[in-house]
Amino acid sequence: MSAAPLIAVIGASGRIGAPLCRALRAGRRRYVPVVRNAANWIATGITNEASFADLENPQALARALSGAEVVVSLAPAIHTAAVLAAAPQAARFVLLGCARRHARLPDAAGEGARAGEAAFLAAGRPGVMLHTTPPYGAQDGVAERQLAAQLRGLPLLPLPEGGAAMVQPIHVDDLVACILAALDNLWTGPEAFVVAGPEPMPQRDYLRALSRAAGFGMPRILGLPTALLMRAAPLTRLPLLPRIEAEAIARMAEGMAFDTGPMRARLGVTGRPLALGLGEIFAHN
Repeated sequence: MSAAPLIAVIGASGRIGAPLCRALRAGRRRYVPVVRNAANWIATGITNEASFADLENPQALARALSGAEVVVSLAPAIHTAAVLAAAPQAARFVLLGCARRHARLPDAAGEGARAGEAAFLAAGRPGVMLHTTPPYGAQDGVAERQLAAQLRGLPLLPLPEGGAAMVQPIHVDDLVACILAALDNLWTGPEAFVVAGPEPMPQRDYLRALSRAAGFGMPRILGLPTALLMRAAPLTRLPLLPRIEAEAIARMAEGMAFDTGPMRARLGVTGRPLALGLGEIFAHN
């Protein structure tokens, strides 16, 4: 019987990489973490020996990926060409992209995802690029707890167009499940599709679900025109106000919704409903 393929995980110490590595370890999979910073890897508490490489150092990256039969890259998709060039020729790939690849408004994440997908498809290497919507629940839900703390006690919450823009976050454990399923798929060529939560919803409904899970009432929403909020963005540079850039407001107002049919069909993952995922985060408050 042949040995299980060796999996190299680029970005193993990050908020998606660490739970992925724990899942690989629990499944007794052969893997090597590839990280840039030793302290960050040690902080995960995972005892596997890591390889160290910077994505901008082709020689070091090639050494770190040497012998890998599958390369998982959780680095920003703009680095896809560098990963492809450094990986063994026979390797197959699971690459993490960004659902903003489909956004109309330009930004670095979307442009990087489009460039990464183009490089991957042009190379013709077997594997998949998973364009993920924003994951939630990472690091025991620290980001969601922080957002809940900011919302708690607010009398009013100004949102562009009343929070009508669609969002579709995916639980980090479901994203890890997608990556694990992709590892077991013998891709014959390059593919790319979106992975997301099971249902899109207006942003205001996401915030209401977060408030309910955290155990408090949702602040009253003050719907304002996006253009007005963008003009008011410089005021958030005042003391005691969180800084919000006009570009971030525009992206918030854009919203996106995705068909998860390819995710279900190709990976067999549906994802948990948002209320269940948020409930898991706040269950032990």
